[in-house]
Amino acid sequence: MRRRKDYSDLLDVAIFIAQQQQTAGKLHGYRWMHLKCLQNNLRVPRDSVYEIMKLLDPGGMAARRRQRLKRRQYVSKGPDFVWHIDSYDKLKPYGIAINGCIDGFSRNIMWLEASTTNSDPKVIAYYFIQAVRRKKGVPKRIRTDMGTENTHVEQMQVFLRRNHQDELSGQKSFLYGKSTHNQRIEWFWGCLRKKVGQFWMDLFQNLSSDNESTSFCGTFLDKSLIQFCFIKLIQKDLDELAAMWNTHTISSSVNRLREGNRPLMMYTLPELFGCENQLCPVNTHEVNLCEEETTPKPEHPCDDTVKELCFDIMEETGDVMPDNAFSAKELYLSLRDAILEQL
Repeated sequence: MRRRKDYSDLLDVAIFIAQQQQTAGKLHGYRWMHLKCLQNNLRVPRDSVYEIMKLLDPGGMAARRRQRLKRRQYVSKGPDFVWHIDSYDKLKPYGIAINGCIDGFSRNIMWLEASTTNSDPKVIAYYFIQAVRRKKGVPKRIRTDMGTENTHVEQMQVFLRRNHQDELSGQKSFLYGKSTHNQRIEWFWGCLRKKVGQFWMDLFQNLSSDNESTSFCGTFLDKSLIQFCFIKLIQKDLDELAAMWNTHTISSSVNRLREGNRPLMMYTLPELFGCENQLCPVNTHEVNLCEEETTPKPEHPCDDTVKELCFDIMEETGDVMPDNAFSAKELYLSLRDAILEQL
């Protein structure tokens, strides 16, 4: 055993962190940024990340320094005992709707999807069925709030659990409740806002405050263009957030295993924490039947007419799909001006 000394050059690390400060990364604390450095093949001590961020973003570091509240303990029998499903509406005024699901025991994210709606039961059911197909089973119980968007998930969960013999089979396998009781996913939305959501909210708010000729007014066209230009970038941020969240250390976890109390490890190796996986097997044919009643997420979540018009304009101007938030903003403004001139 020896202490790792093959650290990356601090200049490379500083450049990476400075680049992150130009994106949603400016919302990250030094622990999260340290993990992000490691996942981008930059080996650096956490203390060095802290000092670099103090130099590059002293205001942000000070703003994140706060007291924590002690909350009641959450108890679950193991992975896949309860899945918590909920929707995040902070970007909905701009046409972006987010839906997510988190495992109650491990806090492992089962899905985190951005689309044009989180109110269509068939769309939410599609996310659910895809997760069931990946996991080859359903959880013992699902908890959601009382929104109508969860009705299809309820019916499918009850249908797939109808022949199981445990005490939570059938109708008891789905539980409606207040949002305050859906604590696992509700807490995660606060993390999503701090790590990703606030960046996009600020960017879209700036669009709304521009001069009248280029501002976001909340019309059908504005929302469709936001979806066309930004939704894939937002989904990329969500995928990255989910990957980082699933591998970060849960410092407040009751099940302490040194560095092992990470969502992904707790989900895949519950025996290390004295628990067993609670996943319930399902019939593949029945899963296929359920999938026929869902609405898949399109490749370009946007109104079809607006989408075709945008691609036609981009072909004429030589523009390409953006790869960052600022080029997406330029494309949005360019497409909006071009379409309004034709009207």
